[in-house]
Amino acid sequence: MAFEPKPSLFSTLGTVIWGDFGPLTMYRSKRKKLVIFKKTWPDKPPSDRQLAWRATWKAAAIAWRELTPDQRTQWSLAARRASLCATGYNLWLHWKLTADDAAIRTLENQTKTQLLPA
Repeated sequence: MAFEPKPSLFSTLGTVIWGDFGPLTMYRSKRKKLVIFKKTWPDKPPSDRQLAWRATWKAAAIAWRELTPDQRTQWSLAARRASLCATGYNLWLHWKLTADDAAIRTLENQTKTQLLPA
């Protein structure tokens, strides 16, 4: 069962606690309160579909790392110039997972960037 602990010295000093810590999982609620509950683990192995999606995401992350610094800068610049609520990496993932070349070409025109090969 989740609970919200009382403020502590850690929060007074500005330390932010979240994630898994030993047998506990912690996160901040929408009201900025720390919520703690006992960590749970999957009770069955991942499905083939889950494994396929994980592989797809992993391949997209690897492809991002293989871009040159100039290419990554262009993706980040496009996201900033378009005032997207996303980073260049988020924009890259969207394109890799949807293959929506038309949307990226439109974004290139609007932001005066070169994202996809000519």
